[in-house]
Amino acid sequence: MQHISGKSHKQLQINSLENKITLDNPPEASGRFIEAFVEHISLAALGFTVQTIKSEGRPSFNTKLFLKIYLYGYLNGLRSSRRLEKECVRNIELQWLLEDICPNYQSISSRYRSGLESRTRQA
Repeated sequence: MQHISGKSHKQLQINSLENKITLDNPPEASGRFIEAFVEHISLAALGFTVQTIKSEGRPSFNTKLFLKIYLYGYLNGLRSSRRLEKECVRNIELQWLLEDICPNYQSISSRYRSGLESRTRQA
């Protein structure tokens, strides 16, 4: 009896992340929904501070990137910054949403804490 054979692990495949994300994903958990929402809203109007880029050192991450991570985590039941970091590496939909940028768990949690502190000061 013959078996179905798959593709070799050593074979080079060229695919875009856009082709991997299907349009029939559930809309409430979809990266496309989060992308459209974050790009449509004004972060300054909501009280988010946009960090200025310094002339020396490594450039900072965009504030919208972290908002996308938090929304994705909230909609999919992921609360831990370490778990969100792992999802950034292994989840194709999150890779598409973040444009293949993967901040480490320390960046995710520190941005979350700084956002909470600024929001409580405003209230």
